Amino acid sequence: MALSRVRLFQPHGEGTRLLPQTSRLVELPYSSFDDDDDDDTAEQDPDPPKLSPFSRCVRCLAFLWNLLFLLLGLLTLAVGVWGLLAKSPLLGGEPEVPLDSDPMLLFVLVGLGASTVSLAGCLGAFRASPCLLRFFLGAVLAFGGLEVLGGLLLLLAWRRLRDALRDLLLLCLLRYQDDPDLQFLVDEVQRSLQCCGLESYRDWESNPYFNCSAPGARACGVPASCCRDPLQAGSVPNAQCGFGVLGLGAAAAGAAVHAGGCGAALGAWLRAQAGAIAAGAAALVLVEAVGALLALRVLGDVEAVRARVGRGASTYGAALRGQ
Repeated sequence: MALSRVRLFQPHGEGTRLLPQTSRLVELPYSSFDDDDDDDTAEQDPDPPKLSPFSRCVRCLAFLWNLLFLLLGLLTLAVGVWGLLAKSPLLGGEPEVPLDSDPMLLFVLVGLGASTVSLAGCLGAFRASPCLLRFFLGAVLAFGGLEVLGGLLLLLAWRRLRDALRDLLLLCLLRYQDDPDLQFLVDEVQRSLQCCGLESYRDWESNPYFNCSAPGARACGVPASCCRDPLQAGSVPNAQCGFGVLGLGAAAAGAAVHAGGCGAALGAWLRAQAGAIAAGAAALVLVEAVGALLALRVLGDVEAVRARVGRGASTYGAALRGQ
C-alpha cells in the first residue's frame, strides 16, 4: 500500500470508516487498488548501487593476483615442511639437525607468511570485506617497509655483511656432514665458483670428518666439489677425487683441487651480481606495490558503495518519517 497517498473506496455509495491509527497513516480495507499501490512503493524504493565494470575488473584482477601468490606461498610451505619431515622422522629417531638452525625452517616461515597474507587478499577481494582488505594492506606495507629497511642496512653495512657471509660459510664447512642442505649449498658454491674452503683448501682441516686425525676414508681429504676434474673418464662422477689431498704438497694439491678459498670468490661474485640483486629487489617491491594498489582500489569501491547505501537508507527513512 502506498504511503504517500490514501485512496478512498466506497462500494455501493457507503462511506468507508477510517480506523484509528497512532500516526497520520490511514489503513483502509483491502481492495483491488492495493496491488497497484504496492507496485508504486517498489518503484519508489532506491535501487541498490552497483560497481562499475572497471571496478569489477579490478576486483577480479586483485583476486587472481593474490590467488597466484597464495599458490606460490603454499608451494614454498610444502617444500619447507617436506624438508623438515625428511630430516626429522615422525616415527622414532633423533632429528639430524636442530629445528631452530634448519635452513628449511626459513621456507616454512616464508611460505606461511606469504600464504596467510595472500589468502586474506583473496577473501577480501572475493567477499568485499573491508577488514580483510585492511589486514592485507597493513601486512604488505609492513613487509615492504622491512625489505626497504633491510636493503638500506645492507648498503650501510656491506663490510659487516661480508664478515657475516664468511662466518656462515665457515659454519657450513664445520657442519658439512651433519646437514644435507648445507652440504648441497657448499658443494654448489665450490663447484660454481671453482674454489675450496673459506680461505684455502686447508680450511677443511677444521672439519672433524676431513682432518688427518679423523677415522674413515675421508680423513685428510676434501669434498669432491673441490676437484678440478670431478668426473672419471669424462662422464662418471668421481666421489674419491679429493681423498688424501690435505696430505699432499701445495703443488700436487693445486693440480688436483682448486686451492683458492670461496670467501674472496663469493665477495667478487656478489659485487658482479649487485645490479641483478637490486633489480630483483625492485621487482619484488613493485609486485607488492601492485597488489597493494589493487586492494586499495577495491577497498575504496566497497566503502563508496556502503556510503551510498547508507545515504539512500537515511533519505528513505526521512521520507517515511515526514509522511
